[in-house]
Amino acid sequence: MLSASDLAGRLAQDAEAVCRHYLSSGRRAGNYWLVGDVGNNKGRSLYVHLVGPRAGRWTDSATGQFGDLLDLVRETCGLVDFRDVAEEVRHFLSLPQPERVFSHRTDAGHPALVQRPTAERARRLFRMTQPLAGTLADAYLRRRGILRASTHAALRFHPSCYYRDLVMGRTTSYPALVAVVTDDAGVITGVHRTYLSPEHDADGVGKANVDGPRRALGRLLGNGVRFRFPVNAPIPVMAAGEGLETMLSLSHVMPDMPIVAALTANHLAAFRFPLGCHRLYIGADADAAGRHGIEGLSRRARDCGILPLVLSPELGDFNEDLRWLGPDRLTASLRAQLTPDDAMAFLP
Repeated sequence: MLSASDLAGRLAQDAEAVCRHYLSSGRRAGNYWLVGDVGNNKGRSLYVHLVGPRAGRWTDSATGQFGDLLDLVRETCGLVDFRDVAEEVRHFLSLPQPERVFSHRTDAGHPALVQRPTAERARRLFRMTQPLAGTLADAYLRRRGILRASTHAALRFHPSCYYRDLVMGRTTSYPALVAVVTDDAGVITGVHRTYLSPEHDADGVGKANVDGPRRALGRLLGNGVRFRFPVNAPIPVMAAGEGLETMLSLSHVMPDMPIVAALTANHLAAFRFPLGCHRLYIGADADAAGRHGIEGLSRRARDCGILPLVLSPELGDFNEDLRWLGPDRLTASLRAQLTPDDAMAFLP
């Protein structure tokens, strides 16, 4: 049986054919294949080397993800076990001449590409999870001061989630906090995984000691992990931000406010506003990418007639405020930043 490195090497021999098959929304530009992300969305953030000694290596400049073509197959197909990844790759390599898959012809007579259903693969992974309460993932969030995480349907636990080391190429599995990404109709479009240290780890409950313990799958652009969001109902006031734990910290002290974690600065800037939104609180992140996300989202909100208001933490982020300053201090800080009506409605 071929090893993981052998399979990755075989794929790299015809990297463009792999890209045309799994990232059909992209295009070739010189010696690179450009596409939006591993969810096969249009864009230029993810680039794959097609020739030379780095053929098959890829990087998503928006999310920081990187790897080889074996990782790319895993992410685009939403596979969990290495056995399934290897089976998919062997099936692909058995094709004498990998070709594009077409479903119909456009009005101009050109064939239209079929996009691989990465959202369905994300849903498949989510179906393999279990409720959060009492699990290692629940303990991980409690250690960070987030005590009511199990009340959120968007958060689940996977006891043995497939993981591949992008540097060494080794495959293994870790327990994982799994968060579901949905659109404004409540349809699952992706998942976000936080890999955790095993229960027997001497360092206690924390993120796994691996390169890139956070990974996402599916269609993230415009969507997010939602807390207390009514489906298909007007949402006049809400809060949005990047990080999962940051926004969960806000939800801890404002349990009735609709809150969304967009997961990255680029995805935050592109978040699609829900029906009837009039006022949008944006959880600040101090780095340059965070400022870019805030500026982009604020600009779009104003264009839509929505008032954007930035919420700033006292320390590095809202989870640090919650952990080190305590919920009462965080509540007092937010009370000074919310409008009087919102402070009365959403704060204790």
